[in-house]
Amino acid sequence: MEGGMDSFDHPIFTESVRRIRGWLGDTGLDGVEQELLERLVHSSGDLSLVADLRFGPGACQAGLAALSAGEVILTDTAMAAAAVAPMARRSFGNRVVSVLDWAPATAPVGGTRAAAGLDLALEAHPGAVVLIGSAPTALVRLLQRLAAGSPRPALVVGMPVGFVGVLESKALLAASDLPQIRLEGSRGGAGLVAASVNALLRRAWLDRQGEGG
Repeated sequence: MEGGMDSFDHPIFTESVRRIRGWLGDTGLDGVEQELLERLVHSSGDLSLVADLRFGPGACQAGLAALSAGEVILTDTAMAAAAVAPMARRSFGNRVVSVLDWAPATAPVGGTRAAAGLDLALEAHPGAVVLIGSAPTALVRLLQRLAAGSPRPALVVGMPVGFVGVLESKALLAASDLPQIRLEGSRGGAGLVAASVNALLRRAWLDRQGEGG
């Protein structure tokens, strides 16, 4: 797997993935889905994530296609954007921006800055890869937009973290036909959504270079 990865993978990462793969055993996942799981486990130190990771049909392939085409990556936090930007620069040069760049200075009544910013961000970049790691309100707003006929993003990585509105937002995402990668339960966060898209960027770039998994 790791031949020719010098520009992407530190030897410690390579060894970590080898051990993670051994600990996980047969997950039933193939190719990029397995690589994405391994990166999530490496980022979190949590082998139990395998039980909660879900992929919509064709989700990874949709993400690979969008990222390799240079599509914009929208995140719900500056932290997630900062964690994705280095890999994006080293691969396809995708623009990585937080929806908070479009948000009002204060949250609207009954809403959040992330949800408000998402509206404007998706108008500017309707085919983006969207990462939601902290704001279930933004995920719900995205789904409301789609129900009203707005263009679909290329991929949604839905992993909001916490205990208020999180399970409900993930259930709504699961019930949709969006290309999606999600983490069931209360776990999630900026680090995990960033790890997910970094795994996709890495695989898309290696495929572009003709290097197998």
